[in-house]
Amino acid sequence: MSSPKSQTILVTGGAGFIGSALVRYLIRETDNTVINVDKLTYAGHLENLEEIDHSARYHFEKANICDSDEMKDMFRKYKPDAVVHLAAESHVDRSIDGSAEFIRTNIVGTHNLLDIAKEYYEELGEQKKKEFRFLHVSTDEVYGELGEEGFFKETTPYDPRSPYSASKASSDHLARAWFHTYDFPVLITNCSNNYGPYQFPEKLIPVVILKALQGGDIPVYGTGENVRDWLYVDDHARALYKVLQEGEIGETYNIGGHNEKQNIEVVNTICSILDELQPKDKGTYEDQITFVTDRPGHDFRYAIDASKIEAELGWKPEETFDSGIRKTVQWYLDNIDWCEAVTSNNYDLERLGTK
Repeated sequence: MSSPKSQTILVTGGAGFIGSALVRYLIRETDNTVINVDKLTYAGHLENLEEIDHSARYHFEKANICDSDEMKDMFRKYKPDAVVHLAAESHVDRSIDGSAEFIRTNIVGTHNLLDIAKEYYEELGEQKKKEFRFLHVSTDEVYGELGEEGFFKETTPYDPRSPYSASKASSDHLARAWFHTYDFPVLITNCSNNYGPYQFPEKLIPVVILKALQGGDIPVYGTGENVRDWLYVDDHARALYKVLQEGEIGETYNIGGHNEKQNIEVVNTICSILDELQPKDKGTYEDQITFVTDRPGHDFRYAIDASKIEAELGWKPEETFDSGIRKTVQWYLDNIDWCEAVTSNNYDLERLGTK
């Protein structure tokens, strides 16, 4: 992709966990202007962006991707050179408790955004058309689950098992349809489990850290043997920008961290790091581990084959799991105030998704 030195990039969901990591990366490491469009749900927080929100190249707009008028205004006002679509409901447990919002945001919202972006694209001049890209960011969960062996490839058939993954699979299909039907310049990425700073405390790693520090039970689903491939969020941000700049239109790129771990391994690792960095007066953090009833339809194993993005675009993760998880634990220890700010009045680490 032949790109100007500086672009205007519209990022949807830029106040969320992965979106804010991308926005911080774009402002810190590139000359691009970033338009962050986010409706600020419980998981979207401007606190995630305080370190860059003073930049003249950063603009925030509170808007909903499901609102056609609002999104048309965004395109008219900022005339973006590219879109990175991250806005999504993303927590499997919440999708089990209430799927409707996942359908609205992940499917209807994506359709709305694709439609408006296509209209905008069709009115661009020829050079701007050549440069424009729409990057749709998705998950490895659309592929279903793996047994003891094998890896998800870009060609793996879709087999979503939860309302969340079904909604993301639907949005992937829409994005591909806009490429094949309308020649709209779509790129798609499917990533493995992200972790790192600023992750809202409903996902495994921040829940374990905070429950441990609070002295409560550390919940582990089932026997803790479910396997995930862990990707440090800053590595993901670098990969997304790489795909946006150098990816081939119409292609899908799987992004993984090469870090397969059983959930119980992850929990034990966090506990041992906490034992070192903030030891308890008595006993160890592992003493707090409690096995709880597994969630419905809990996929056994995910693992990504990320060889395509490495071979074609030269990306590979910089963080190992050991280096990334240590950075993550230290960040939460240093930023308890952030945790309290983003969870006040809306979340108390209660169990979700038991229906």
